[in-house]
Amino acid sequence: MTPGELRDFCLSFNAAVEDFPFGPEISVFKVLGKMFALSFLDGDPLTVNLKCDPDDAIRLRGDHPGLIVPGWHMNKRHWNTVTVDGGLPDRLVRELVEDSYDLVVAGLPRAERLRLDRP
Repeated sequence: MTPGELRDFCLSFNAAVEDFPFGPEISVFKVLGKMFALSFLDGDPLTVNLKCDPDDAIRLRGDHPGLIVPGWHMNKRHWNTVTVDGGLPDRLVRELVEDSYDLVVAGLPRAERLRLDRP
């Protein structure tokens, strides 16, 4: 997955936007003001911080040592840093991004979740 593909995928979700609160080099992807992904898209290797269920986070780190690690500069219980350099299948990376988006949406107030469901 290229940086452009990662960016495009993050922006493909309903109401997803890219923001730069930490400077122009760090892309922060949000849904209704809540972050679901963070990446230095010019990084080598390309990595992305993603929200994750705590139990899944531990399992994923064990299944993919060195490629999925506790979230850098994030709450280590709820965030993973995922290396997107071809070591993981693109399908898995997409699933992890989608899971992160879904977790953030699930934590939104009911009225905001309902607003997202409208076409």
